[in-house]
Amino acid sequence: MTDNDNNEIASTLTRVLDYIRWGASRFVAAELAFGHGSDNAIDEAAHLVLDTLRLGPEMPDAYLDATLTPAERAAVIAIIERRIESRQPAAYITRKAWFAGLEFFVDERVIVPRSPIAELIETEFQPWLGHREPLSILDLCTGSGAIAIACALAFPEARVVATDASADALDVARINSDKHDIGPQVEYVEADLFDGLPAERFDLIVSNPPYVTRDEWAGLAPEYLHEPGFAFHGDTNDLSLVTRLLFDACDYLSDDGLLILEVGYSAFLLEQTHPDLPITWVELERGGLGVGVLEAEDLRAWVDAQRETTS
Repeated sequence: MTDNDNNEIASTLTRVLDYIRWGASRFVAAELAFGHGSDNAIDEAAHLVLDTLRLGPEMPDAYLDATLTPAERAAVIAIIERRIESRQPAAYITRKAWFAGLEFFVDERVIVPRSPIAELIETEFQPWLGHREPLSILDLCTGSGAIAIACALAFPEARVVATDASADALDVARINSDKHDIGPQVEYVEADLFDGLPAERFDLIVSNPPYVTRDEWAGLAPEYLHEPGFAFHGDTNDLSLVTRLLFDACDYLSDDGLLILEVGYSAFLLEQTHPDLPITWVELERGGLGVGVLEAEDLRAWVDAQRETTS
């Protein structure tokens, strides 16, 4: 857009609501992709407009009719145009993302947290945990630390260990631990899946590992290509990382432990690769798929059978 266009917009649109509507229309016209905390143009525009105006997401609706100053209008127009021109997800522009009702700092060192596992954390993994109270939790491939921190807040008596192969990602996770004043409850370990993690048994292992192939990642919309590719594909073109995780998890689960695993749309490929895997797929109320639950006893029996077959 030219300066004349911007001046016309600024002179025509006056309210917060006007700029959210205008931003959403611009996003649709530009055929942007969403999926980093919002799934539609209106929510994406609202995130950017409200953050630019230093207004939180819980702002009363009455403020939507507030009149913007000329400087505020210019700032909002600039941020909307930046989203279009850069194709950066809104979360990278604002450095803010929400997960399980919590705000997290994010930048290009980590993927934007958006796992449907948030829904399970908010219900304290019921009914899957039943009467069990996890006192030790492992978040494998933690990224921004969102899952680990949300679990720590949901289970304040539990010790949480969060791992990632990326030292940069762990730096971001530590920023978020400080942000939420987690203290020593969450311990961060640089590890490639279980490699590098000291031997220990956990009551609950939660993991959103790389499960998208390199080829699939390369074909994603530009917004996704701003995120670290390794966190998507783990430098593989199959589900070998997930298979490795399943085999090794047995050595880190307590006798009655529980594994929560997210593989997204690759759930169909996992079922084809391991048709007898004793996984229960969770029906999520807020949408999303490919989140499965495995009991430690069932997983061990399956791993033993696989090893016998290949021996």
